[in-house]
Amino acid sequence: MDIMKLATGLLAQKLGGNNAALGGALNNLLGSGDKADLGGLVAGLKEKGLGDVAESWLGDGENEEISTDQLKEVLDSEKVSQAAAELGTDENTLLESLKDAIPQMVDKSSNGGSLLDSVGGLGAIAKKFL
Repeated sequence: MDIMKLATGLLAQKLGGNNAALGGALNNLLGSGDKADLGGLVAGLKEKGLGDVAESWLGDGENEEISTDQLKEVLDSEKVSQAAAELGTDENTLLESLKDAIPQMVDKSSNGGSLLDSVGGLGAIAKKFL
């Protein structure tokens, strides 16, 4: 599953606009290329004390909500500002859209609570750290 295409589609529904611009802004916020760094995002959530929220997105049940302020802190407020400017919108509108799109991305990327398949399995993770 192409997670960045999924995210771009979700944001396009909420914000409208050019898919290329949306994809570029998402790349700056969540990763690079056609792969979102969802593992890094989940780690950032846990680091900010939002582990329960992240776990709900990974699991098969209901996704817990995240506030726009929490999301801005996890994503880095400077990157959020830059992405909003690139898209010609304000930060709050972007964050409102992302707070719905990001849980869906993580949820659809995780199989039974694991992100391993979406990042290429254990081998791909090991290569990042070796």
